[in-house]
Amino acid sequence: MALNYIWILFFVIAFVIGLIKLIFFGDTEIFRLMVEGTFDSTKASVMDIALPLVGIMAFYLGMLKIAEKAGAINFLSRLVGPFFNRLFPEVPKDHPAVGQMMMNYAANLLGLDNAATPFGLKAMNGLQELNKDKDTASNAQIMFLVLHASGLTLLPIAIIAQRAIYHSKDPTDIFIPCIIATYVATLAGLIVVSIKQKINLFDRVILTWLGGITAFIGFVIWYFTVWLTKAQISEVSKVFSNLTLFGLPVLFILGGVRKKINVFETFIEGAKESFDIAIKIIPYLVALLAAVSIFRISGAVTYLGDGFKWVFGHFNIDTRFTDVLPIAFLRPLSGSGARAMMLDNLKTFGADSFTGHLSSVLYGTADTTFYIVALYFGAVGIKKTRYAIPAMLIADFFGIVTAILISYLFFG
Repeated sequence: MALNYIWILFFVIAFVIGLIKLIFFGDTEIFRLMVEGTFDSTKASVMDIALPLVGIMAFYLGMLKIAEKAGAINFLSRLVGPFFNRLFPEVPKDHPAVGQMMMNYAANLLGLDNAATPFGLKAMNGLQELNKDKDTASNAQIMFLVLHASGLTLLPIAIIAQRAIYHSKDPTDIFIPCIIATYVATLAGLIVVSIKQKINLFDRVILTWLGGITAFIGFVIWYFTVWLTKAQISEVSKVFSNLTLFGLPVLFILGGVRKKINVFETFIEGAKESFDIAIKIIPYLVALLAAVSIFRISGAVTYLGDGFKWVFGHFNIDTRFTDVLPIAFLRPLSGSGARAMMLDNLKTFGADSFTGHLSSVLYGTADTTFYIVALYFGAVGIKKTRYAIPAMLIADFFGIVTAILISYLFFG
């Protein structure tokens, strides 16, 4: 229901702002721009997102099917079972969805977006098989999606690359702030959903795993900052990511050969699922991205940023962060729009300015919440999202606040 009300709200707000601009400011182009934005976004939903996603999903779903038959998914399920059984009590032990979720989280952690989406969609389908009310999000699906959307990552490669393009003297200096901000967002999302679902976070197993993950992230930060030069951080990140993207399929194939399965036919079997998934998500993407497009074109996001700037301007505090808030507001709505704002700030203020640094960290912190909801819930026909969106936005909020504070600490 939350998505239904938000969808209506986007259209109504955009229409009201358009009327105000037309009547009081004589802006005769605003409705033309919103109509064109609707056409562009609906076309992009199919041509730029759904159809290209078919090829990516076909490859990784095919590889995932090989991994399943080779026993890799069951191995991951047993490995993380004690931890996931407590976070996802509705999911039976050793269920394939556990390993699929683990594959998705691992891909996100390493910045492997192309692999993360197919793994995540497969996991959502696995959770839907366990869902008794097929049009309503289950507790397990909400927990999975909130943790996925919080965007915990160790290798923000795309942002480092963009900063290098804009001639940053140290493109990798946002490495630690991005890790810290996304980790806080992930913990916030976990806590919010756990409280709602009455999951005991003080359980010994959960605390042990969270402590281990925290220690691992600390080790990565220590290794990258102590043992690698600035230039090496970017290079190692790229090489490691590409090696992982290529190495995983090879490992799956070798595992399939070891199990004496027909890897090619198994790949085809898994790849066939991609087209059905793409067809299912198109209506959801068209509906949501059209609403997001006109909401952005109307200027609502900019006005929201200006409003916060006006409010904070009355306090005796540094208000430089308000110049970057539109990125934070737009990121949950449109990844491409937020990226465009980040790049504009890098170009206008400089990649190594405070605004350039904060723009980079903010963009790497939040995620495209509404796109993710449309994509993942749309793929399995979920219409009632329950508290998924509020939980995801709360995680985004904590990530954004942390990004601002940590940017002042590192670059202020």
